[in-house]
Amino acid sequence: MPTPKLFEPISFRGVTARNRIVLSPMCQYSATDGLGDDWHVQHIGAHAFGGAGIVFTEATHVSAPGRITPGCLGLWNAAHTHLMGRLAALVTRAGAVPGMQIAHAGRKASSQRPWEGGKGLPVEQGGWVPSAPSAIAFGDTHTTPHALSVAEIAAIAAEFAATARRARHAGIKVIELHAAHGYLLHSFLSPISNTRTDQYGGDFAGRTRFLMEAVEAIRAEWPDELPLFVRLSTVDWMAGGLTIDDSIAIAKLLKATSKVDLIDCSSGGVALSGPRIPSLHPGYQVPMAEAVRAGAGIATGAVGLITEASHAAEIVANDRADLVFIGRAALADPAWPLRAHRQFGVTPPLPPQYQRATLT
Repeated sequence: MPTPKLFEPISFRGVTARNRIVLSPMCQYSATDGLGDDWHVQHIGAHAFGGAGIVFTEATHVSAPGRITPGCLGLWNAAHTHLMGRLAALVTRAGAVPGMQIAHAGRKASSQRPWEGGKGLPVEQGGWVPSAPSAIAFGDTHTTPHALSVAEIAAIAAEFAATARRARHAGIKVIELHAAHGYLLHSFLSPISNTRTDQYGGDFAGRTRFLMEAVEAIRAEWPDELPLFVRLSTVDWMAGGLTIDDSIAIAKLLKATSKVDLIDCSSGGVALSGPRIPSLHPGYQVPMAEAVRAGAGIATGAVGLITEASHAAEIVANDRADLVFIGRAALADPAWPLRAHRQFGVTPPLPPQYQRATLT
């Protein structure tokens, strides 16, 4: 039987992944002052040797105030570069492509770790004042953010560029820019969280301006031969928020720059209360990836409750998306991609040290 498309190599610019399975970026909340440790090495290493084609770090922040929690990973100074280089080398040795998601938490910054409650972390308890397009708190327990000035917006764009430069020096081969889930770039895109009246707010052109400037800034430091992905919340699930048509229009803008190679299609996250996903089921966001791919003519990634290999294979086989991002299923089983290969009778990409193993 022919090899399912899910297990075929795919290329973006000068980078080729061995298959179309991606370890989705998933925060571990286990860093100290932005610096990871052995936890991050074992986490990334297990998934790299688990057979995925591209392995992303968790959201890696461009500044200390841009972190979601005090435990979030960062790459805002040279001290962070060594670990990122180690992770990139480990993923490469495993035969996968090392990727990094770069992020700024915006008004969701200064939060507790999820297992500590996930509420806002007050300044008097070690938190800080978040930054956002408008002075609208993410939730009742979150500190009201500082509304960024035009000069501060430009400074954060420069931080994205500097983080991309450090990622390049560390050996990262794919960057994903996080513009989803209510974090800074998404909060500029959505009318729910952006009530500005200057050039960074108001109409569609104003609300997309910062994202476009961040892409330009990153590409100034990110070589043409390396791909750049963007994660979008394609639907806000709220009246007056972003719709799939808005996201197709954003994707068209990104494609027109010739600087972005793929849209990772997620949804939600713009507000703590209010959004209601109509039906949370396996692959509930796949239609969004399919719509953006068809509507904007750009490659997409599907993510969200994709747990079965047969489902992942169907998505790619029917050109509903180009990549499948696996998150919680991979946390439960780092060898998920290897087992998926076996399920379809395809030889899994086991390292020689493990080739005596039999996976069931």
